[in-house]
Amino acid sequence: MPQPLRVLVVALVTLAALLTGPACVPLGGNGETPPAGPPAFGAYVGYDSTAVRRISELDGWVGKATPRVGRAFLPGDRWSRIEGEPGHLDHWAQWRKGRKDRMLVLNVPMLARNEAHLSDAYVRRQLARGARGEYDEHFQVLARRLVALGVPDTVLVLGWEMNGITYTHRCGPDPAAWKRYWTRIVQTMRAVKGQRFRFEFTPNRGRDAIPWTYCYPGDAYVDVIGMDAYDQPEGMPFEEQVREPYGLAAHVRFAKKHGKPIAYPEWGLFRNGDNPEYVRGMLNWFARHRPLYQTISDYCPHGVWQCRDNPRSSAVYRSLTARPFG
Repeated sequence: MPQPLRVLVVALVTLAALLTGPACVPLGGNGETPPAGPPAFGAYVGYDSTAVRRISELDGWVGKATPRVGRAFLPGDRWSRIEGEPGHLDHWAQWRKGRKDRMLVLNVPMLARNEAHLSDAYVRRQLARGARGEYDEHFQVLARRLVALGVPDTVLVLGWEMNGITYTHRCGPDPAAWKRYWTRIVQTMRAVKGQRFRFEFTPNRGRDAIPWTYCYPGDAYVDVIGMDAYDQPEGMPFEEQVREPYGLAAHVRFAKKHGKPIAYPEWGLFRNGDNPEYVRGMLNWFARHRPLYQTISDYCPHGVWQCRDNPRSSAVYRSLTARPFG
């Protein structure tokens, strides 16, 4: 083969590999320099009224970077709390309305007794009841309250970490019923006048108890595809967290395929202790892949500001969060 033709063939083969292989999602390793300008960020610093004050204090700690995302949970012990009982969300609504560029992210349980470690048989029955519409009224109440509070654009992280076993609203016992129930909740809340909610589908990183793709309810009922991505299991480096089945790279590819923005409502240190390389990897990943938002879980053992157990990671977080503004 003539030399010029050989060069052309090699170039074409290389290009084809880059376009079709896993490298379509850059791995964002720790040595790379990400683009300037961070995505919207914040931290989970509690869900009560004092958490709003803590966000202001975090703003001072990170310097020129400004946290614009407030993240809260609705307790899932009983239905009245999942409905956003009076007084529970008022302070978050006031904070959200304080600036136009702020975002309120709210984790919404799909079932009561959500952390009671109930049997798979019980979960199947509850999912079936939800799919039949027996719990519609609770989500109608929540939607109306959020609209009345002036936060109709809240991002709702509905049934988070459904691929695991922690929560009653888990998907594994009956994925088909889980998806029908999710669809029913979204339809119910979207029917409330004045709402502009965004519904976020957020599994744990990795396979966990069931591949999270088995639980995806469909593009018509999902606005954002999130991922909770803590530094675990023990001994797993960040690069493997990217490449593992159903990991960070798979998440980005899946969202791109479905035309959805990504988000990271929960991330932080965990099984590997004070691990600055993980924090550096995650922040570089965010800068490269531009999620809608990211919020670190800022309490021990996960955090970097309120938790003093992770000083090296704290220094990296503070430095890289402020970097684009330096």
